[in-house]
Amino acid sequence: MPEFDLAIRGGTIVTAADTMKADIGIRDGRIATLSASVTGAAREIDATGLLVLPGGIDSHVHISQYQGPDISMADDFASATAAAAAGGNTCVMPFALQQRGTSLRRCVEEYRALAEGRCIIDTAFHLIISDPTPEVLGQELPALVKDGYTSFKVFMTYDDLVLNDRQLLEVFEVARREQALVMVHCEGYDAIRYMTERLERSGQTRPFFHAASRPQVVEREAAHRAISHAELVDVPIVIVHVSGREAMEQVRWAQQRGMKIYAETCPQYITLTAEDLDGLNMEGAKYVCSPPPRDADSQAAIWEGLTQGVFQTFSSDHCPFRYDAVDGKLNPKARTSFRWVPNGIPGVETRLPILFSEGVSKGRISLQTFVALTATNHARLYGLYPQKGSIGVGFDADITLWDPAKRETIRQEILHHGADYTPWEGFAVTGWPVMTLSRGVVVAEDGKVTGTAGHGQILSRDISDFARPRGL
Repeated sequence: MPEFDLAIRGGTIVTAADTMKADIGIRDGRIATLSASVTGAAREIDATGLLVLPGGIDSHVHISQYQGPDISMADDFASATAAAAAGGNTCVMPFALQQRGTSLRRCVEEYRALAEGRCIIDTAFHLIISDPTPEVLGQELPALVKDGYTSFKVFMTYDDLVLNDRQLLEVFEVARREQALVMVHCEGYDAIRYMTERLERSGQTRPFFHAASRPQVVEREAAHRAISHAELVDVPIVIVHVSGREAMEQVRWAQQRGMKIYAETCPQYITLTAEDLDGLNMEGAKYVCSPPPRDADSQAAIWEGLTQGVFQTFSSDHCPFRYDAVDGKLNPKARTSFRWVPNGIPGVETRLPILFSEGVSKGRISLQTFVALTATNHARLYGLYPQKGSIGVGFDADITLWDPAKRETIRQEILHHGADYTPWEGFAVTGWPVMTLSRGVVVAEDGKVTGTAGHGQILSRDISDFARPRGL
């Protein structure tokens, strides 16, 4: 009987700390050995000339999330995890959204039912807290954290999600006590409403003005306020989808003071600008997301944060809608004002190639930094390490084989998501995933999804060391 189920031979293994030439022996879905030569496997994969990387972990995606009665998200768990696998990912982390007036526990159970039996790769849920009632904070949330839902997101904007300052403080207090990690969407609700109403009164309603309604100052103010609340309560938080210099500098300021403030950014903030929202005939709606893309200086600032360690994770914030659809970007109300354009863009399949090409291939970041930003730090932050996030004995055999020299042009026709467009149509990249293995099973190869629905597991997570307060 073969000693190993699978051997990956001849590749260059890259982790967040090292680069080495070694073979990998896989048994029962886990990495069983790393050595100069692995023989005696039932199957071998020749990785000569390829990089062998930990499978990507995208810790910020939106899948099958309720959008209201007239808007539908373009991806269910089958299509989203297929797209993720094709893009070199082996785990995604979407959000179980609490609708106001409902039980948080019930929302999680209903969301889990949408995913069970449909995922091609592994999945782990964050929570979204929109209605922090005494029952939610005193009973449901603590119990869910103990069940392995060890992180949750709160919003400082959106009519049906925004929490006021008192609610944020109360939620932060529970997070500190339970040692759950809080993700914060930082944009000021009242400032956005004020700007939106001003723009609409002056007839500036096309998608381009979505960016004008949410300028950097709105994100900067909210980031500073969230950081201040976190300092007051002594709770670690993650500022998600940081878009430019002003919010990035708030995070860096807090980190330099020794606070446990972490940050995430996304592909749109290193490649797109607000000018992309200025297309004719509602084309700009394809780029509407929040915070919006900024400008060239903001892109430079994001690279500054990526190279200086301000950002711990690089996620997609995949939030897909169909463009040419009455329940998507071109719903009837969207033509009346940018405020009604569904907020979000697809990106789970293109996240890794964009960062590899713009970062590694262009010499901005090292391979080790790429791995940290796209896999290892996600696992460490969110309680999946050492099961996932690196290549080592005992880890899940979540592995992506990467051709660093392969040139590809991103285009809708080669992608697997449920949206009918990509914001990066025609974007040329150097470096491309050629095979993805989830727990030792090939789930994507040469641009084709080979995995089956139900292979992916729904994971519970441990308390993260990053969520532990400083003890002040």
